[in-house]
Amino acid sequence: MPPSHKPAAHPRSRALPLLAGSAAFLAACALVVRHQTRKVEAEHPPKGRFVEVDGVRLHCLERGDPGAPALVMLHGNGATVDELLLSGLVARAAVRYRVIAFDRPGYGHSDPPRAGQREPAAQARLILRALQQMGVQRPLLFGHSWGTLVALEMALQAPQRVRALVLASGYYRPGPRLDVAWLGAPALPLLGRLLRHTVSPLLSRLLWRGFTWRQFSPREVTEPFRSQYPVWMSLRPRQLQASAAESALMVPAAWQLRSRYGELRMPLVLVGGQADRMVRTAWHSAFVLQAVPGSELRVVPGAGHMVHHVATHEVLKAIDQAAARSGEPHWPKRSASPMLKGAGGRAAPPPEAPPSPCNGRRPP
Repeated sequence: MPPSHKPAAHPRSRALPLLAGSAAFLAACALVVRHQTRKVEAEHPPKGRFVEVDGVRLHCLERGDPGAPALVMLHGNGATVDELLLSGLVARAAVRYRVIAFDRPGYGHSDPPRAGQREPAAQARLILRALQQMGVQRPLLFGHSWGTLVALEMALQAPQRVRALVLASGYYRPGPRLDVAWLGAPALPLLGRLLRHTVSPLLSRLLWRGFTWRQFSPREVTEPFRSQYPVWMSLRPRQLQASAAESALMVPAAWQLRSRYGELRMPLVLVGGQADRMVRTAWHSAFVLQAVPGSELRVVPGAGHMVHHVATHEVLKAIDQAAARSGEPHWPKRSASPMLKGAGGRAAPPPEAPPSPCNGRRPP
């Protein structure tokens, strides 16, 4: 008798178990992401107050003397005000200034912006209106990384309302960024929504250590950031969407701004890490230095992208330098906190940093 052969399985019958397994896997991922999101938001409630502008609630915290010169701080892509707090820059600057640090739209406890309003120009308008509501007149602006693009837009849109600029580790001119394709995936209309609610947060958590290493390299990740930063605040679906959208917008935003830097007339001090692995200081900051008359550049030897964490004193000196050039006194009229008092009860300045041989200045 001829041997019997089993009929071949229909392709659909083979696909069904695979589809069912994939759906179960994604559902499990979604449950984990939802649990971690609720947990981190409960453990890290808002630290400041809310200002509503055009239907968008912006979360901001304030430190320092309300009567001191205002200093507005804007964090970079993927971060929150917690990152600025853990750098130590907020606390040290609050001895001299009224510090106002925002969760930019879509980050931390701030609402996402309206559809199509994630560009630096749109964020700048929101924050300028928020400052107007708060009665903040002509602040100094400090921006880090992607926050520098928003700070630049604020200065270009309302130059009469910005006293001076301090920009750290910024991306100022378009160039090849091979990481944009995968960083921007969670912002895609349909697939992106699925990714950011399921696998993207979990994959990002697995890669978090390497990502932070690259940001801080060649220095070590600082202990406060490593042990205290609420990682899952950055991995929540809505914040991943904001981060992915900004990754996709970074190159076109720099392209639009590149020819406008020469319009800036307020004092501008740039800060960059000499060994920054995220943006090349010699390519980006030096470009702005050449474009803006009277601007200055402070390059910190051996520092990476998170220069305000590893060289806080240098960044604070840049802020003081910009304040002095704007004609605004920056030393507080009130007494300093006990930890910063020197002999005789007078406020002692923060420790001086070693001089940097790489500093530059653009002649006026």
